[in-house]
Amino acid sequence: MFFDSALFVWFFVGVFVVYWAVARSLTLRIGWLLLCSYAFYAAWNPALLSLILFSTVLDFVVGQKMHAAERPRTRKLWLMASLGGNLGLLALFKYGDFVLGSLQSVSDAFELGATMPVLDLVLPVGISFYTFQTLSYTIDIYRRKLEPIRDFGRFALFVSFFPQLVAGPIVRASDFIPQLYREPDTDPRSQSVGLWLMMLGLIKKVAIADWLAVNLVDRVFENPGLYSSAEVLAGVYGYAVQIYCDFSGYSDVAIGAALMLGFTLPENFDRPYQSANLQEFWRRWHISLSTWLRDYLYIPLGGSRHGTLMTYRNLFLTMLLGGLWHGAAWTFVVWGALHGSALAVVRVFQRARARLYERREKQVPAETPWGRVLGAFVTFHFVCFCWIFFRAPSFDDAGAVLQTLAQGTTYIPNLTPKVLGVLALGLGIHVSPRAWREQAKEVFVATPAWVKGVVLFVLAVVLQQIKGTDVVPFIYFQF
Repeated sequence: MFFDSALFVWFFVGVFVVYWAVARSLTLRIGWLLLCSYAFYAAWNPALLSLILFSTVLDFVVGQKMHAAERPRTRKLWLMASLGGNLGLLALFKYGDFVLGSLQSVSDAFELGATMPVLDLVLPVGISFYTFQTLSYTIDIYRRKLEPIRDFGRFALFVSFFPQLVAGPIVRASDFIPQLYREPDTDPRSQSVGLWLMMLGLIKKVAIADWLAVNLVDRVFENPGLYSSAEVLAGVYGYAVQIYCDFSGYSDVAIGAALMLGFTLPENFDRPYQSANLQEFWRRWHISLSTWLRDYLYIPLGGSRHGTLMTYRNLFLTMLLGGLWHGAAWTFVVWGALHGSALAVVRVFQRARARLYERREKQVPAETPWGRVLGAFVTFHFVCFCWIFFRAPSFDDAGAVLQTLAQGTTYIPNLTPKVLGVLALGLGIHVSPRAWREQAKEVFVATPAWVKGVVLFVLAVVLQQIKGTDVVPFIYFQF
């Protein structure tokens, strides 16, 4: 059930109407949202509901037992049960064939004669997201930063809340669970802001991301040899815009839908392509994942507490594993390794610069506007270079893209005014000042309800005309 489908619109209208009709009853509203969340997930594959239920039951029990245990060893064993159960399922369904295929390649290369089985398992939609979400709950209880929730229904809703279930944002239990205990906010302004975010997200997804995918990006990456270097470069830029509008569009719809139901979800994107360095980029891109990796992987590895070399190692390992989280392919591993290495280089430069000014007994000068523009230009193009490995199905495909780029050809018959216009629109929305968007939002919020209805109707008609016959799934559904 895609967010940009008519089925989801009718589903959400039904959820919304019944939810607010029973909102004064804690039991009814929790029960209704839980039922709807399971129905939403079952629309993908009913059998895979068993995996969510397994993780839910496992971590609900682990949370209670770990909190009650006094001995450190017992608490650690319960934590290992949570990590083993959740990561074991994730490894089996997401990485089973990847590992077996890699072993088969090694066997073939060395002529060992081994034949590895092919599991051919269906990848459960959103398993990476809800796995990280439940793990944050048990790890925080282990660290004694969180009290376990005693009500199974509320915990089950935390795990399966449908707006962000299949592609985030990844929500922390400490942020979401307290919202389940208070009566939902009926402020009309929140409803209007939620509706605005859902509209904005659908525009990003359908009018920009999907259009660029069908008319530029997919064609270029499927056969880069048919295009000039300039056209392939436009395709790489197009993918940068596509993945941003696709994923941030999903997050906007998720955050907006949750807000219309009285829940606040964390911001997941903050104009990342404006970042002046890669460190800043990862504070602005997929914020819920990058902060999760920081708090539950980078810091436990040692963070920056054990010397310079260990800091660089921890940065590299965190991003390497972050790349593997995105998919079971060596191209994702390389993507993560590139980002991890570059983050270490940024840290080297920052420390060397700080030491230089320290020796001169001067303060590090403030960032200049032109310095920031240059930094953003370099960072954006490095990120685009890495997106080639992220998007390409194989190293051969990535190599073909890079080879065509290196040729330096400049003819552009395939870059029509419409293609260039949508590409410019995507970049323009991304880099536009926040004040402009805030002003547009406030204008929408202030309009009468009938005007909002007209706007929604016109938007639905326009998006239906733009939308092609081929379904373009959200990119992060595969992770």
